[in-house]
Amino acid sequence: MDKQAVQIPRITIVTGHYGSGKTNVAINLAIQMRDQGLRVALVDLDIVNPYFRSADFADLARRHDIELVAMDYANSNVDLPSMPGDIYSVFNRKDRYVILDVGGDDAGAVALGQYARLIGEERYRMLYVINRYRYWTQGVDDTVELMRAIEAASRLRVTELVNNSHLAKLTTAEDIKASFDYAEAIERETGVPLTMTTIREDLCRASFGDLETAVPVKIYVRTPWDEPAERPDEPVRKPPAARPPEGIGQGWIL
Repeated sequence: MDKQAVQIPRITIVTGHYGSGKTNVAINLAIQMRDQGLRVALVDLDIVNPYFRSADFADLARRHDIELVAMDYANSNVDLPSMPGDIYSVFNRKDRYVILDVGGDDAGAVALGQYARLIGEERYRMLYVINRYRYWTQGVDDTVELMRAIEAASRLRVTELVNNSHLAKLTTAEDIKASFDYAEAIERETGVPLTMTTIREDLCRASFGDLETAVPVKIYVRTPWDEPAERPDEPVRKPPAARPPEGIGQGWIL
């Protein structure tokens, strides 16, 4: 497939089970699209997991000139599923791309279902992030069952699979390779194409240059005992001027 010939939809939904790494995928996606000169709004719809949310990266979003829209109280210890009106407004502003970071199970996907009608009015892509090394999604059947539950709760269909199998900072190239059969089995079982294998930047450069689906990612979502994802004084490259999205392929832009 000619990747240059595929235009990405304006709306991208990122979902997956707890610990799959979906929030890190969503943040990388937003930054990569902004670096392509596109205006981006990152919407935090994760009402389930209070620990790793897009809303916790407000400073990072500001530094990369990404609009961040989060639930009321999403960045506090109060977990109330109160949706701000800004979420509706991002769907109506056609001059920007919208990335939705959705909760990690069918209950979390209910929040997404509130916007199913608006999303369904235009073309979208829904990424299901999978991770072979998380307890509840080690098996193909369990992973597929969760995907179907998320689809039912959200009233939307998954359009792409993202293999984000990893063991955090302990991940080796062999760990990534050992996940290929798992990801391919899910692709066969669901009929949903596997379009990305997200791999930590250093591993991707060193070992996966020939892998067609490989997408290098930075690690932004970290545990409190890890080093900061970005140094506060690290310069952020200013994105180029916005340009029309024609010709941007969904394969090479995360």
